[in-house]
Amino acid sequence: MKLCDVEDQYKKFPDLKKEDVQKLLNWCSNQAHLPKNITELEVILFLHSNYYKIEAAKVTIENYYTSRTNLTKFFGSRDIKSNEMMVAHDVFTIVPLPKLTSKGYKVFLGRLHNPDPSKFVMTDAIKLFNFFYDSILLEEGCTEGHVIVFDMTGVTLSHILRLQVMPIKHYFFYLQEALPFRLKGLYFINIVPFVDKLVFLMKPFMKKELWDVFHLDSNMDAVYERIDAEVFPMDYEKGQASSLEYFHDTCYNHLVESRDYFLNDEKTKKVNEKLRGSIKKIPEQDLRALDID
Repeated sequence: MKLCDVEDQYKKFPDLKKEDVQKLLNWCSNQAHLPKNITELEVILFLHSNYYKIEAAKVTIENYYTSRTNLTKFFGSRDIKSNEMMVAHDVFTIVPLPKLTSKGYKVFLGRLHNPDPSKFVMTDAIKLFNFFYDSILLEEGCTEGHVIVFDMTGVTLSHILRLQVMPIKHYFFYLQEALPFRLKGLYFINIVPFVDKLVFLMKPFMKKELWDVFHLDSNMDAVYERIDAEVFPMDYEKGQASSLEYFHDTCYNHLVESRDYFLNDEKTKKVNEKLRGSIKKIPEQDLRALDID
């Protein structure tokens, strides 16, 4: 994995101050329970995602590493070439679209590749999604914002019935409170008649800030009012990026090239709860006790 140049981040975002990054690095090194190899780039991502607020960034750092240590169904056994991940790759196409929107947002597009509901495993889908997000954040660095788009083409009621409440709850916490990015939109497009059942499962775990940028769209015209059409793959009307099938293979193969990085990350980027002090900044649920089936 080729990490982005931290000096470029300082040039791109003038409000990002080296002295603030150093303060956070020093703070991290003084937290006995946190990983000892937190990098300058990672701290930059945390600080930028919190609009340069140091105390808010500290909370995100705590949530991030605590979640990734204890949510083992999402972050354990991080072998991109495992059988589970290869099956997940067959089931899902996940695309970090190469072109930014006119507002400078990075768009992630997810869609079923194999619509067979019996192959659908929610936690594996989330796990695969995390690989892509880790890769993009570390390789491309900070952006003005991120938008997540799920295309419901091929989704059936059988897929919805395979969803589980607790993984949804835990992942929405990670998405909103731990990921070091500025989430500017969550879209479900080409929605199905039973989308209300999906919303029923998700809404209790969505903060107002996310609910305000949550969109359900039945056609692409509505989507294009908020996201530039040319950002999308050519499979979509007016889309100008490469095809979904092209992205399906090339994006996954790129992750495979970074396999060693992910395996090492799993081993070294964990909290040590035995060393945590009495004052904690951890998720509302006790992540240390999670056992997600």
